[in-house]
Amino acid sequence: MVQLMKGVRVLEVAEHTFVPAASAVLADWGADIIKVEHAERGDAMRGLGRTGVLDLSKGVHVILEHSNRGKRSIGIDIANPEGLKVLLEIAKTVDVFLTNKLPATLAKLGIDVADLRAVNPKIIYVRGTAFGPKGPDANRGGYDMTAFWCRSGTGGALTSPELGVAPQAGPAYGDSLGGMTIAGGIAAALFQRERTGEGAVVDVSLLGMGMWAMSSAIALSLQTGHPWNTFAMQSGGGNPLTGTYRTKDDRHICFVMLQAFQYWEDFCAHIDREDLVGDSRFDSHESLTANGAVAREIIGQEMAKRSLDEWIERLQTLKGQWTPVQNTLEVAADTQARANGYMQSARTAEGRSFELVASPVQFDEQPTTTARSPEFNEHGDEILKEIDIDMDRIMELKLCGAIA
Repeated sequence: MVQLMKGVRVLEVAEHTFVPAASAVLADWGADIIKVEHAERGDAMRGLGRTGVLDLSKGVHVILEHSNRGKRSIGIDIANPEGLKVLLEIAKTVDVFLTNKLPATLAKLGIDVADLRAVNPKIIYVRGTAFGPKGPDANRGGYDMTAFWCRSGTGGALTSPELGVAPQAGPAYGDSLGGMTIAGGIAAALFQRERTGEGAVVDVSLLGMGMWAMSSAIALSLQTGHPWNTFAMQSGGGNPLTGTYRTKDDRHICFVMLQAFQYWEDFCAHIDREDLVGDSRFDSHESLTANGAVAREIIGQEMAKRSLDEWIERLQTLKGQWTPVQNTLEVAADTQARANGYMQSARTAEGRSFELVASPVQFDEQPTTTARSPEFNEHGDEILKEIDIDMDRIMELKLCGAIA
């Protein structure tokens, strides 16, 4: 197991998935993550498991596990002056402070940049926000569905008159991508501090992440003066060897052959339509493009004649780029994903086994393994002893409500 971040110590004051997912990645890479949770209720994500929003019938809170793998937990009431003192004592010992609290909340709690730098001048201070740390919405909360998906242009690009706005593809979709980006930003900031001795302030927002994901579409929209719409692009003809086609069993195949005419003859052979190769409508790059809508309709008819499994077998020798459109259970069992270690197993504190998607960066050709998330305040006393707080003082802090 590669542990590139071994020896790096991170203090996290964050909830839900965006930002906690970042330190989960760092934990997979070997960092020591100290997760500070609300002294009474813990991370708000734990509460979702008690409200019926999530199905915990299997005894595993998998979304909590996803974003808190491999961490240590301590419950601290930061609003309590004694609790704040404890947090700042821990902050003296860490390399990175990581939070998704709003700017106004950070200032109110006394844990903004100046407060942390006062006790640890070289600390790397990392903020994850919905809409960025500046501007009129800096103190507005948000989720990936609002900031990453809808406001960034993704939802607009996936809007059709028939379906309306497409919902986000899955829970914590933008959160997980944003967390990976934050992890990369932290790695860069650690590198800079190693070179210069200076700790950076790192900012990543869900809006910025969403715009980055849509950056090519935004650039093209500015160039053409028209908003990007994925449905309009696929239904408008053009290159018929890009997009998805429905199979006989109501599944889908995706083709992305950007040089369509280069692959046309081979493609036609694979769908048993060699007659299309010499067809004057499709016998050159220009004619194929001009008659893309007609070609797309013909291909759609042919694809509907066989099931997904039949097409998968038949297309193994296709020269162009294609893939079946898989559901989440299928990709978890995908032989290619398994061969590369993209699914990793772990066990809860009670010993229940479960699987998570591995964080996607691998080092030295080794799969990135993972570990379970902590129970609430599982490591509280352990962490306090590391900063030389003895048991008598720990009991005093518990009695005054400063810690869990």
